[in-house]
Amino acid sequence: MNEIADLADLVHRYADAVTRLDLDRWVNCWADDAVWTLRHDRVATGRDAILSMLQAVLLTLDGVVQHVLNGEAAVGVDGSTAAGRWHIQEHLRRTTGEPLLFLAHYEDTYVRSAGGWRFQTRTLVTHYQGPPDLSGSFTTKAIQERATT
Repeated sequence: MNEIADLADLVHRYADAVTRLDLDRWVNCWADDAVWTLRHDRVATGRDAILSMLQAVLLTLDGVVQHVLNGEAAVGVDGSTAAGRWHIQEHLRRTTGEPLLFLAHYEDTYVRSAGGWRFQTRTLVTHYQGPPDLSGSFTTKAIQERATT
């Protein structure tokens, strides 16, 4: 496999592990000192903290299915780091019974380890979170970002 395909495989393993609630496989996608940012006030550093944050999120959900929609990645000139952007869609239901549609993308950096590529940083940019019929509002940040890129 080439490096870009290996990075795409990492992103897809992550989504599959979230959907199947395979926490061991999911946490293995991260570098030891990785940083996961869900919002400016929800940041976890290191595998243990990252796993704890995921477990806290999962406690609010009956289930989730994450789909990777499209994306791109580029490997750094030294071959040991890379960066990428991947759009995701999640169908989920909160423990209250409320169904949600979640549309977002991740801004990623990666590091190559002895076990292959791992996430070094993963920052979530939310585009929409609301009723599955899209009757909610798209986020201002995502709209502003699209206007400037």
